[in-house]
Amino acid sequence: MQTTIRLHSLPFSSPATYFVALAFIAGNIFLPQLVHLIPQGGIIWLPIYFFTLAGAYKYGWRVGLLTAIASPVVNSLLFGMPHAAALPAILLKSALLAVGAGYAASHFKKASLTLLALVVLSYQVVGTLGEWIMKGDFFLACQDFRLGIPGMLLQILGGWLVINRLMRR
Repeated sequence: MQTTIRLHSLPFSSPATYFVALAFIAGNIFLPQLVHLIPQGGIIWLPIYFFTLAGAYKYGWRVGLLTAIASPVVNSLLFGMPHAAALPAILLKSALLAVGAGYAASHFKKASLTLLALVVLSYQVVGTLGEWIMKGDFFLACQDFRLGIPGMLLQILGGWLVINRLMRR
């Protein structure tokens, strides 16, 4: 399923980049707080990545990267989640997601379920390898694939819905 939509690539020199990123950062702060009300909600639903995907895909890798870096750091500082020890792996995956989503959007000029699935799978595979190198524990690095499948599906299906239906402009 695909729809032609208007995608943007906002430059760092534009104030709109920072305003849009701030909105997505707020979403990435609110959604994890909501999901963390569910036992193990964070590791199952992977909420910290949702608005990074939507922001990067719709408004470009710069908005995505600002969201990817600020969201986990602000959440960790304000709420202690993610734990500081988990930040490097989450920041790696977030940055990979932002760059991958921004690239896919600019290259393909559409947001299909297949493209979003490839973006999510790509950042997860490469991020898992990076996390394995960082932590030296393959089982721990594969946690998103063991527990986070619902979150990946949410990113794909929910991301498609947000990008194609809710953010039309």
